Amino acid sequence: MQRLNYLTVDKDQYTYIFIHFKLDIVYFIISMSSSISRRVFTSMKKIGPQKNLLRSVFLISIAYGLTACGNGSWWSHDDEPTLESDQIRSLIPNRVNDRKSWAKDIFDITEELKIPRSKENVCTIIAVVDQESNFIANPNVPGLGEKAVKEVSSRLQEKFEAKLGTTIGAPIAEYFQDVLKNQPTPEDNYLKQMSRVKNEKELDVLYREIFDYMTKHYHISALTGAAKFVGQDFAEKLNPITTLGSMQVHINYAKDNKRSSMNINQLRDDLYTQYGGLYYGIHRLMMYPADYEKPIYRFADYNSGMYSSRNAAFQKMIEKITDIDLDLDGDLLSYDKNGDPRPALTTTEKALITLFSKNNVLVTSRQLRNDLKKEKEKGFEKTQTYIVVTKLYKEKIGKDPIYAIMPEVVISGPKLSRDYNTNWYASRVNGRYETCMQRAKRIRT
Repeated sequence: MQRLNYLTVDKDQYTYIFIHFKLDIVYFIISMSSSISRRVFTSMKKIGPQKNLLRSVFLISIAYGLTACGNGSWWSHDDEPTLESDQIRSLIPNRVNDRKSWAKDIFDITEELKIPRSKENVCTIIAVVDQESNFIANPNVPGLGEKAVKEVSSRLQEKFEAKLGTTIGAPIAEYFQDVLKNQPTPEDNYLKQMSRVKNEKELDVLYREIFDYMTKHYHISALTGAAKFVGQDFAEKLNPITTLGSMQVHINYAKDNKRSSMNINQLRDDLYTQYGGLYYGIHRLMMYPADYEKPIYRFADYNSGMYSSRNAAFQKMIEKITDIDLDLDGDLLSYDKNGDPRPALTTTEKALITLFSKNNVLVTSRQLRNDLKKEKEKGFEKTQTYIVVTKLYKEKIGKDPIYAIMPEVVISGPKLSRDYNTNWYASRVNGRYETCMQRAKRIRT
């Protein structure tokens, strides 16, 4: 993704100032830390044949530190003019109802989040919204009711046990089935109501109603140890609607980035509004720095997780160096249902241990694990693990390190007619992005 810059000074003047500013910083750091540097390099001499590699890693680490002194925003590169609301409107497809309203919300949200409204940034947003919902705040999903009924009829117990454990999940699943068939009345039970839903909000609200009934009438919790699941936490834990709104944002991300004080049901309702769906989607799409040269990798990340494109490239470099086959999915660790890293070693982590051992790289298993825990952050690129791998890749393969590739992730779910992959998703969004950019060329700023 291109970086944008707020600076308006002459380009040559800015370059001169920037270079001299950097040199001043370098001189200051060297002056302040010369004794430390001497001790570090003296120690490196004692390490053996890998001193050159480690010395390079040390130097690269310094370079990364110096880079961090500059503007760290992913959009800061060129001094581009920003679009006004009417100009954003002209970039939204003509088939969209009330383009003016959608454009105003995009304008207001980018203003609030301090995201520069360049043509590239605005088209990035428009492309994802169009792909996810065709600019409908709460779009109807063909056959959603039938798919939901099929899902609860065939995989209910499996899913409850996965979330609550076998002891608790099995009896609650059985009770849930009974509620579906007999409540609120046998004639118009929840299962029949579910078959009639047309969109996510209707299904979401129905699930909330069902779980609310269960928490009021299910009294076995004290015996099973499920008391902690009673109430809103219980309902939220079991609600299968996890991605919501016009940009399909995961509810956990929205919870972590709430735009105001609200409970979980209010947050869910907010995501189904035009403004709320846009707010959380734009936040998720744009509010993290990544040095992608092409927007398609940001689109891939939106589908398969932040930095998955970068992490998949990292896995690819490991694979090339070690000849160990890896799943290039962008997941360096595995995670439990709460999003915490599992202790078990992934194939990627095992390959790294092997790689470091064969090359006498002084990275302990504990340090490696701590580095990999940063896989969803920009800071992962500053870790010793990342730096060593890029260095080894360049030395052994003879090519510049790979920063991003398309993650190999399969997309599936009850809302989809068949399984897709991240490449399909990112390519579709990228096509919409390019169409938008063709429109943008006609805008004079």
